[in-house]
Amino acid sequence: MEPTKMAEGEMEIQMAQLQTLDASPQPGERDRKMDLLLDLQLPISIELGRTNMLIRDIVELQRGSVVEFEKLASEPVDILINGKKMAEGEVVVIEKHFGIRITNLVDAGERVRGLGK
Repeated sequence: MEPTKMAEGEMEIQMAQLQTLDASPQPGERDRKMDLLLDLQLPISIELGRTNMLIRDIVELQRGSVVEFEKLASEPVDILINGKKMAEGEVVVIEKHFGIRITNLVDAGERVRGLGK
């Protein structure tokens, strides 16, 4: 709405009429948005454990060297997607190949927030 001139240098001021926005997605809108994301590829890595080593010790590593991690062998491994922890699992062997059986998922809301960071 355009203001009307009252007198020289004065203008009539009116409050704007704003439409209320609905934050919830329309039916099917969420499905379409998710369909766009389903074909994206993200890096997945499995973290057995972590440790810190002196450079002196790293350059002395050779075939057969053992590096000790902070985690125990019985603890679950972390499943990282795009560098963020999304789940935990256990190592399994399937026909001479290693795999991971997912045993625990991070909360769904945290998983979605973690993917974009």
